[in-house]
Amino acid sequence: MAFELRATFESGLPPDDTHPYRSGVWRPQFREFDAWEMDVEGRIPDDLNGVYLRNTENPLFEPIRRYHPFDGDAMLHAMSFEDGEARYANRFVRTDGFLAEQEAKQSLWAGITEHPAVAVAEHGWGARTMMKDNASTDVVVHGGRALASFYQCGELYALDPRTLADLGKSSWHGRFPVEGVSAHTKVDEHTGELLFFNYSTTYPYMHYGVVSRDGVLTDYVDIPLPGPRLPHDMAFTENWSILNDLPLFWDPEALADGHYSNRFHRDVPSRFALVPRHGTTDDIRWFEAEPTFVLHWINAYEDGDEVVLDGFFQHNPTARGVPRAEGPMKGFETLDLNVLEARPHRWRFDLSSGETREESLSDRLMEFGMINGRHAGRRHRYSYNALGADGLFAFDGLVKHDIDTGTEERVTFGDGVFVSETVMAPRDGSAAEDDGYLVTFSSDVVNDCSECLVFDAADLAAGPVARIRLPERIASGTHATWAPLVDL
Repeated sequence: MAFELRATFESGLPPDDTHPYRSGVWRPQFREFDAWEMDVEGRIPDDLNGVYLRNTENPLFEPIRRYHPFDGDAMLHAMSFEDGEARYANRFVRTDGFLAEQEAKQSLWAGITEHPAVAVAEHGWGARTMMKDNASTDVVVHGGRALASFYQCGELYALDPRTLADLGKSSWHGRFPVEGVSAHTKVDEHTGELLFFNYSTTYPYMHYGVVSRDGVLTDYVDIPLPGPRLPHDMAFTENWSILNDLPLFWDPEALADGHYSNRFHRDVPSRFALVPRHGTTDDIRWFEAEPTFVLHWINAYEDGDEVVLDGFFQHNPTARGVPRAEGPMKGFETLDLNVLEARPHRWRFDLSSGETREESLSDRLMEFGMINGRHAGRRHRYSYNALGADGLFAFDGLVKHDIDTGTEERVTFGDGVFVSETVMAPRDGSAAEDDGYLVTFSSDVVNDCSECLVFDAADLAAGPVARIRLPERIASGTHATWAPLVDL
């Protein structure tokens, strides 16, 4: 392996840290690398060309009071493939909050489980305000730039997708919304448009927007809600964008006292806003469905007079009936995807009658579904879903779900080995939806190493066609994306 150590950051965390989300598979990194000519077991396919990007929560300082894994600073990992060769890079995202804390050598903002009033800084970001915009939730590639984003709304930080060079913040020619942008922006690979939403504690509580391939904000629309909500994701079809008003949100009484405590309202229906991609507030079509919370959608498409939406229906969004943990895991019950009982689910919205039909697509507990990006907003057959580790927010398996037949192909990775959100990378000139590769990062806690794993998407049982060794073990993280070389 050839590599260059680009930077090392000083840790402000305790030596031999035992926090469950700053140790083990969540042990943070403090070094930035470029690597090439890496050790490869198997062979990197010549027709795999593009970049795999993953975002990571990677803390550098002790929290003001209590650490939550979603509070860590963003570190992006990039594995670029071209003509059978691979290069790796990892970089912290230089957000405004990251730079301020580097200068102060301490945490300056309240985390998700802390009251905003404990912040040391005088200003902040986020849907609830006074948070650090750590940009550590999601990453997409739009207009040839990687964009890192924060789930509670903030800036979009741009980096070169392959080198991870800092390209500053998105401005959209001076029209970037003051409310910020939530994670889970969506890129339509067919039009090059970026679709996004944001949310806040002030009316209208949500907005939706569209940005052209060349970075022009073409649409910005109010999505009026009954009050502050906690949407996490959105979906789209060729003609519609789908926003949601789900019955898990901040408790209004607690919110009035400045506390941000989530409550699931079991007698309140789920609501879905269907907006024409370039429509207005007056064009919104609202549909109701069974109460639930959905962290992530899989995809949506149009089928005659119906809009079909697939996602992960949580059957126990607040971990009701689950014994509360003590010690360092106290309060983290809802980070266990198995406790949430999330299963693939389908909603059908009839545009003629205004009615909703819904059905479960599997009995298996799964989440973090990925598809072939060329099918985003179009009909899909396959979803590549993560299996949650018991008792921990981490992934220890992968399922290829054939939604048409209901068959599921499951891959697990052994004790102490965890993987990242797994992308589907179509091979050059692919002819079928699953004609390509699944790419993921692994973190082997037992052997203290990480690899980039490449599978044939049509034959998972054969095992990885390539295992590429990384310079050091990487921390667990959240979301990932694949961008074909042609889109870079």
